[in-house]
Amino acid sequence: MVMRESELGESTELEPGADGTPLAVDGNGGETDWSGELTPRQIVSELDKYIVGQEAAKRAVAIALRNRWRRQRVPDDLREEIMPNNIILIGPTGVGKTEIARRLARLAAAPFVKVEASKFTEVGYVGRDVESMIRDLVDVAVNMVRDEREAEVEELAQQQAEERLLDLLLPAPAAESAGTEPARPTRAFIVGRDGAAERSAEDAGEGAEQRLQERRERTREKLRSLLRDGKLEDRMVDVEVSQSAPIENLMLPVGGEGMDFNLTEMLQDMMPRRKKRRTVSVSEARRILIQDELDKLVDMDEVVNEALERTEDMGIIFLDEIDKVAGERGSAGPDVSREGVQRDLLPIVEGSTVQTKYGMVRTDHVLFIAAGAFHVSKPSDLIPELQGRFPIRVELQPLTEADFVRILREPRNALLRQYSALVSTEGVSLDFTDDGVREIARIAAEVNRRMENIGARRLHTVLTTLLDELLFDLPEQAQPRTTIDAGLVRERLKSIADDEDLRKYIL
Repeated sequence: MVMRESELGESTELEPGADGTPLAVDGNGGETDWSGELTPRQIVSELDKYIVGQEAAKRAVAIALRNRWRRQRVPDDLREEIMPNNIILIGPTGVGKTEIARRLARLAAAPFVKVEASKFTEVGYVGRDVESMIRDLVDVAVNMVRDEREAEVEELAQQQAEERLLDLLLPAPAAESAGTEPARPTRAFIVGRDGAAERSAEDAGEGAEQRLQERRERTREKLRSLLRDGKLEDRMVDVEVSQSAPIENLMLPVGGEGMDFNLTEMLQDMMPRRKKRRTVSVSEARRILIQDELDKLVDMDEVVNEALERTEDMGIIFLDEIDKVAGERGSAGPDVSREGVQRDLLPIVEGSTVQTKYGMVRTDHVLFIAAGAFHVSKPSDLIPELQGRFPIRVELQPLTEADFVRILREPRNALLRQYSALVSTEGVSLDFTDDGVREIARIAAEVNRRMENIGARRLHTVLTTLLDELLFDLPEQAQPRTTIDAGLVRERLKSIADDEDLRKYIL
């Protein structure tokens, strides 16, 4: 809907379309790179805020992260020779292997991807190409750098989008918007008592035009005030958006993932973009215009160059389930599939050049953190060449009942805090007593001993069962304050603790 000056007039009592809420501007630009400021001891201290125990693993990854900062300050002739010390984390599921790698990447503001080794395969077997993890890592890096660049120019983009939005609500006069010069004023001849007198209308025309312009500026400022107060969010405006030509019906060659991974985007870039006018609300138009301005302000060439550099120097790949591709050496007959995956992984971990849609990427200095339970196989069952690329091996300890108590309370994202926050949205206060927390930890540890040990993940299932009735009754039937003590825990989980067939209730 186009706003006309006649609708707003000269009065200060303006009639808004509907009440709305202004856009919330997120001032957090992203994660801060602390890798150059924190010592290994401080890195471990930061990891302690989220991960309980596993000191040996934390020390290993802290040293690996600090070594990256140290490498950047080594003389150029030696810098390229220093390779990262890749790590294998050995331990059962649910003890914190993935969380350590993920928190480390966030701490360093580094590109990070988690992949499962069992999904990769050599050519000829069903699965993913091993090079896809490098392409995923580059995509993460590009998005990360782009978000940082957009955060830097977000304020300017919002200002420019606001001006464009005002132009849509209060368009320029037809002659001005068309780029044509206004018609020249005619000359008027007035006959007076003293005879004929000639008077030019130019002066009168210029004064009227100036008054019109001043009125338009006042109207625009009033409209700006309404817009910032969120009172025009539901007004409808026409916005011109660009759309890529559809390519679904085009005949594309079918090949491996490494052959045509960027063919679709290449075709989209080559085909012309179509313009389309959409009628949307002011709130939706603001989002579209801000994104359009961000696209203009952010130089994608610089983003890609920095993302490639960040991938090569700071990238972290967490290679989970590495034990699933480690066949028992010396067994009858070679396990071609598993060993084939290892041989495909070897050049990536060793250091090679991978083609991505953004350019060539070297993997020489990408840090690989592998993890596996190694219940059936052993790290020595990996092929010797791959073993040599993971010189650091750390064994994580199984979690005990005392660890469960700490996990429930100490981390910043502790489960008890999460459930208390969820319940508080319904106006209910949820309190856990010390004996209640110990009883939850005891039952979780007991279930892990009697069944499959899934580590800290068992706490999720125990708490879900414990709070099932409360979460279901909210908000109709609930007390303003609920206290969970040991007696209530035993009462709610009595059937689980007494039944040998725990799989029926827990899994």
